[in-house]
Amino acid sequence: MTISFRTGVMSLAAAALLSTPVLAEGSKLDEVLARGHLVLGTGSTNAPWHFKSADDKLQGFDVDMGHIIAKALFGDPEKIEYVNQSSDARIPNITTDKVDITCQFMTVTGERAQQVAFTIPYYREGVGLMLKADGKYADYAALKTAGSSVTISVLQNVYAEAMVHAALPEATVDQYDSVDLIYQALESGRADAVATDQSSLAWYMTQNPGRYKDAGYGWNPQTYACAVKRGDQDWLNFVNTALHEAMTGVEFDFYAKSFKTWFGKDLTPPQIGFPVEFE
Repeated sequence: MTISFRTGVMSLAAAALLSTPVLAEGSKLDEVLARGHLVLGTGSTNAPWHFKSADDKLQGFDVDMGHIIAKALFGDPEKIEYVNQSSDARIPNITTDKVDITCQFMTVTGERAQQVAFTIPYYREGVGLMLKADGKYADYAALKTAGSSVTISVLQNVYAEAMVHAALPEATVDQYDSVDLIYQALESGRADAVATDQSSLAWYMTQNPGRYKDAGYGWNPQTYACAVKRGDQDWLNFVNTALHEAMTGVEFDFYAKSFKTWFGKDLTPPQIGFPVEFE
């Protein structure tokens, strides 16, 4: 069988194309690198996640996730343009390309995952209980044993009573219309414990060292992750790599320092040897 020169050249070209890696066209990763800074969507009013310092600088655990990604991109954690957004703008700002990524204590749900692509988790939230350090109850077990004698202060919500009773079925639930009031109820003795997000309790305890303690029980877990626009696997893979190596690899010291700053807890360094992700 004779193969023409033209046919042979075409066959070689086809083979070369097949052996060449296919690169994603128009990835956000290339766009961000060319621009020279990351555009991060987050809030500014919810400590310890995203809030302003006394000198008007944005800070918090969400903000630190942005620093991790910026450093992975440019070797400089400060190369970030912030877009201050409300909670209901988190998804629209991603889908309309107003931001490259949102890191804003965003709970992962199936419904949201139909609209945006979530990164790997960077925190797992849950409800916790805070006690006075010198109070009459030592821990969660003591609260549960006390039954109906216990009063729990909680932020007013349609689900508040059911939420508390999932952990303390017999407790009296007092609802208040502000976070400050639930802490005041504990301080004044009107409540025996506060029930709210564990991150909020951890932050409050770091601001008031020695005065309060964690009851040692958490429930109602929910995952926090950053979110990017759907359909760009290169960008999602890059962000996942940056976050993963902050929690388990070369940038662990930065992640651990941030965790200690905002939640007052020391993290155990990643295990050396067999990757913990596959245990």
